[in-house]
Amino acid sequence: MSSETSSTPSVSESALRGEPERLYKAAFDLPDETSNWARASSERLWTGKTSVQMEVQVRNTPFYVKGIAFKDIVRVRPDHERREFVFEEFVSEGGHSTVRIIIKDEDARDTVDATLRSFECSWEIDATGYLWAIDVPPNVDYASMRVALLRVADEGKIGIEEGALARAHRDRLGLSESDR
Repeated sequence: MSSETSSTPSVSESALRGEPERLYKAAFDLPDETSNWARASSERLWTGKTSVQMEVQVRNTPFYVKGIAFKDIVRVRPDHERREFVFEEFVSEGGHSTVRIIIKDEDARDTVDATLRSFECSWEIDATGYLWAIDVPPNVDYASMRVALLRVADEGKIGIEEGALARAHRDRLGLSESDR
């Protein structure tokens, strides 16, 4: 994994005991307007078990799913026909936010990279190189980071979508619960 795709699963109890943690993919079905753009009917995210049956913790940052961020807890159900676990409902947030960026101008890459590094965020880049899924940890001053990214967006060099905003980040921006 390169440094610019440094989304790393959190440490579990099994990892602390020296055992590798088993991660599982869960399918998150996409709404029609998103699936047309994404060219996929669902996005599969890595998840780790929790102490509650059929509740898992999301272990990477989604490119397309809205309302979900790294470390969120979600409920899944087995879909025997599809032979996979499928997202059923959001349970609780993990304090992280998901922000997505579309690169519109190649000159913006270095600026965005430097901005994200300065705020100690991790991110993944899709196969095209234009869509970035950014994990914003709870300790990040998202209001300041947002200003820096909006400056680049105002120049027409990137597009921004706030896929899921954690309560602490929303509160600092003065946004309501419905703005998750």
